Amino acid sequence: MSDIQRQEADRLLACFADAGAGRFETDVLQPADVLLDLYGEDIRARAFVTSDPLRGEMMLRPDFTAPLAQQHMKSGGGLARYSYSGTVFRRQELDIDRPVEFLQTGFELFGADNPAAADAEVFAVISNALDGMGLRAAMGDIGILLAAVNGLKTIPERKAALLRHLWRPRRFMALLDRYAGRSPVPPSRAALLAASDPLAGQAELTGKRSNDEINARIGALKADAAAPPISGEELELLDSLMSLRETAPNVLSALRDIAVDMPAISGAAQRLADRMEALDRRGIDVENLEFETSYGRTSLEYYDGFVFGFYAPARPDWPPVATGGRYDALTRLLGRGRTMPAVGGVVRPELSAQLRAELSAQPEVKP
Repeated sequence: MSDIQRQEADRLLACFADAGAGRFETDVLQPADVLLDLYGEDIRARAFVTSDPLRGEMMLRPDFTAPLAQQHMKSGGGLARYSYSGTVFRRQELDIDRPVEFLQTGFELFGADNPAAADAEVFAVISNALDGMGLRAAMGDIGILLAAVNGLKTIPERKAALLRHLWRPRRFMALLDRYAGRSPVPPSRAALLAASDPLAGQAELTGKRSNDEINARIGALKADAAAPPISGEELELLDSLMSLRETAPNVLSALRDIAVDMPAISGAAQRLADRMEALDRRGIDVENLEFETSYGRTSLEYYDGFVFGFYAPARPDWPPVATGGRYDALTRLLGRGRTMPAVGGVVRPELSAQLRAELSAQPEVKP
């Protein structure tokens, strides 16, 4: 880490301290079981994994949010603001130019009883820390799509599968097409359902699963095959919802129109309205703030509500300079059923430092 990056991280930490954040520190090596519980086996493709003879499987920390949330939930703490700064590690299998380790500086807010105000606070704190850099802000809300899927007129198992793959858009659309009858049942599944003795074709599984487990799986497949398709009307509404990308006020208007025929999203639309009012009170230009309903769907899966990012328009080759969002569901997992409101954001100091250097090097334009 260069001196310039360290200075930028210190500047960001000072901004977060001014917002009331206390400093959080954590080990570079984290227990792998916690991260695997959170993200599933997919995290192995993005993290560096090692083994300790006493501690078991460990990972170089892929982020700070999970260990921070775990510590806060263990402590039983209430309202709290935290800041942190340090190196995180991500494997890169597709782009050799992307760094495998980089600095991350963040601000997190736990336990606030007004979600809209808390979302607006975190967004404003990050925005103010990056003020003057000419960044483009964008936001979304994973909660809108979660509400829409939960409101579909289909069996619970199908909803659960769609929710599980919400962060994998291609898999999500493949499932949606099959549940709507727009694509055929996979041949292997069709053959299993058509077999007179389904267990006969499952000999390779009997060593791993009991007959009861296999029968339960076959029963679930039969229930899925017997379920009526998702209606064309619901598909059109869901397609319209996922394609929304406009300024926040225009998206809110469109959401209210869609909610007439899809009442399940009414609450999510109202939460957006409340958040916009809270952002406006903090001086954010809501009228020109970009909103995309599908924003954040390819990010880490712990976000379950408000999501946002800040981008450098002159550097489309860069990842976001800052990202963040709400992750109440993560606290439920780490709190063993006890949930606490949580929202936060992270900045890449090496990017913001480079951007500040490039801006300061530009010649002054005289009026």
